[in-house]
Amino acid sequence: MQHDIYIYLLVMSAVTLAIRILPVTLIRRPIKNLFLRSFLFYVPYVTLAVMTFPAITLATRSPWAGLAALVIGIGLAWKGFSLFKVAAACCIVVFGVEFMLL
Repeated sequence: MQHDIYIYLLVMSAVTLAIRILPVTLIRRPIKNLFLRSFLFYVPYVTLAVMTFPAITLATRSPWAGLAALVIGIGLAWKGFSLFKVAAACCIVVFGVEFMLL
């Protein structure tokens, strides 16, 4: 079965153009719907969470270490700690839990 790479490039460029050009051409006025504005505000956060959540538990040797780091990270972020402190605490938790379990 032969695959032509130019067809893939053409489809990729068409999809990329459609994603970037259609919103600019179709939405010319500011969005006033509060629900839609709220939905669009949270879409990047949800996308990032969905992409990183499985990796948190699967990147460590033990899924329990990843789960412990997730809980600690959520707690520290909830308390308002900086991103660096949350990441450092999660790394320390993963190291400690894996040191105890393995």
